[in-house]
Formats: sequence, C-alpha cells, structure tokens
Amino acid sequence: MAKARPIEGLTSDDAYAAAGAKIVAVRAREVADHSQNVLDVTDIERVHDMRVATRRLRAALEIFEPCFPAQQYEEALKEVKAVADALGERRDADVAIKALERFAAGLAAPDRPGVASLIERIRTEQAEANVRLEAFIQPRRLAALSERLAELVVEAEAVTTAEAR
Repeated sequence: MAKARPIEGLTSDDAYAAAGAKIVAVRAREVADHSQNVLDVTDIERVHDMRVATRRLRAALEIFEPCFPAQQYEEALKEVKAVADALGERRDADVAIKALERFAAGLAAPDRPGVASLIERIRTEQAEANVRLEAFIQPRRLAALSERLAELVVEAEAVTTAEAR
C-alpha cells in the first residue's frame, strides 16, 4: 500500500482552514497520481492504492467541511465518493480472483475446472467494473475533479486570510 504523502509546511500554528487547504491539496494530488495505469488488471495494487487515496481525500474533505462553501463541497465529495465506489467494485473482483486462484492451486486436478469457471465469471465482472472505472479516470474528468478540489482549497485559504485580518 502506498504511504500517505507528508503535508509539507503544515504546522500546529496553522489556522484550521489553512491546514485543510494544505491537506486537501496533497490528498487530491495523490488521487490523480495513483490513477496512472489503474486499469491494468495484472497489477491489482494500483487500484488498491488509488482507492486508499480516495478514502484519505474523502476523510480530509469531511474533517474540513466547515472551511468550504456548501455547494462546492457537496459536488466535490459526491464525485470523490463515485470514484471510490468504482474503485471498490473493481477491487472486490480483484481480491476475489486472487483468493480463488490461491484456493484452486491447492485443489485436486478434477476440482479445478469448477473454480476456474467461477474465476472466469468474476474476470468478466472485473472487466465490466474496469469499463465503469475508466469513465472516472479519463483525463478530462480527473482534471475537472482536480479543478473542483483546487477551488475548495482557494476558498479555504480565503477563509484563513479573512480570519487573519
């Protein structure tokens, strides 16, 4: 599992909104970075890493919700949840296939075809989940999400600036 990136420049002296802005910016970048090659079914850890990144981002958004304009926050959170759901669907298939392959390896030869049939059915589900996931990781869609999140960060920074006056 990919480790969470440290939040550069975050200090205990930061205002709540400033901390939120820094954390959301880093977590948003992690989601985008982990989208690279996430559709590759031969490396299922990529999906896992991106899914974890969306969970971290979602948690940050929820913790710092008061720092953001309600409508923009709701739209961003809804999109992050949708991406996470698509990743979860794909991850479920990945995990099931891996477990069944390990299980089948320990079976007697006459019992393997039944498990192999089930694995193939789940591979079909995995491919369908990948098609749905692909819609969420299109460069335009990820860019739009990144932009939406950047706007939230700007709003949180504006709150900090206003409070400092």
